[in-house]
Amino acid sequence: MDDLSQDRILEVLKQVKDPSGESNIVDKGLVGDISILQGRVVFSIKVPAEQAPKLEGMRKAAEKVVSVLPGVEKVMAALTAERVPGQPAAPSSTPPLTGGGSAPSGPAATAASGKTGSSAQLDVPGISKIIAVASGKGGVGKSTTSVNLALALSELGLRVGLLDADIYGPSIPKLMGVSGKPEVLEGRVMKPMEAYGIKLMSIGFLVDEETAMIWRGPMVTSALNQMLREVAWGELDVLVVDMPPGTGDVQLTMAQKVPLTGSVIVSTPQDLALLDARRGTAMFQKVSIPVIGIIENMSHFICPDCGSRHEIFGHGGAREEAQKLQVPFLGEIPLTMELRVQSDQGRPVVIAHPESAVAQAYLTIAEHIRTSLETGEAGLSKPAPRIVIE
Repeated sequence: MDDLSQDRILEVLKQVKDPSGESNIVDKGLVGDISILQGRVVFSIKVPAEQAPKLEGMRKAAEKVVSVLPGVEKVMAALTAERVPGQPAAPSSTPPLTGGGSAPSGPAATAASGKTGSSAQLDVPGISKIIAVASGKGGVGKSTTSVNLALALSELGLRVGLLDADIYGPSIPKLMGVSGKPEVLEGRVMKPMEAYGIKLMSIGFLVDEETAMIWRGPMVTSALNQMLREVAWGELDVLVVDMPPGTGDVQLTMAQKVPLTGSVIVSTPQDLALLDARRGTAMFQKVSIPVIGIIENMSHFICPDCGSRHEIFGHGGAREEAQKLQVPFLGEIPLTMELRVQSDQGRPVVIAHPESAVAQAYLTIAEHIRTSLETGEAGLSKPAPRIVIE
């Protein structure tokens, strides 16, 4: 049996004609960013932006020839659109990046075929609402907040899923106490993992903990598209997306391509974190995604011995920032030893100690979010053009 290697993959990809039909995609230098992880192969194909909508057949052909190699379990190819200077951009109705291991079916296939008003954002069948939990910087407790908010929304009676969109630093498997790999169903669709009644998907379920993810933007975007649209989520009232920290290309692409109902910004009270939270808010406003509100995490520390309160990072900064940005302030989450211990053990505090002050804070915020989702876009904050950062 041949070893699965980049050279072997390039060899079989020579069977795929390039867009001109005169050569193949390998000899033309169009194949790049090949990654092989435990039988899963990911690679990109560089094509002109104006031709990308017509080359879906070439992408599928590339996936097919690689899929028959011994040792290959799943293949994902992404068309990386490149525009020659001076040429007009591709029509806005067609996304410049096409990815995914298998063609979507149902409503997604209809949207992809151009039968809806906009194919830039394709609905995810079975999912009613999608909210992004984001932060302008790392280290503010965004993933812990995402997990406990998802569980709190579930406690309120909603059917909830949780997508870990942080490719480079997936935290959801650890926080939810889940390990293993998802089952692959018919049509190469993955069955989500499950914990505490929440359906889960994360790159952390697909690669080893020690694996360093050194993928470029197009590959990350394709992986996220697969975890969103090639997963058997079933019927969900809301999917919570734990976004990567920051406001870079991956975050912007997610905001543009995923049909987000709204976003929640997480920040700590100090000025440095608030500055980044402001940028995160501005990013969502620039792409016309309503901001459900801002959460102040680590608002204060509660001493486990004496019960006294200490404002380590200051206090009230996120509330003031929300007022300046004219977006709702959803609430404060205290920092407690209990929260840290339960998170490390994979038993989120909303489940482990639902009567605690921190769990009650998450539940209160979840009620605000549910109300916003029920009222529709009219109940969510709208963009405030003055604060958009150019």
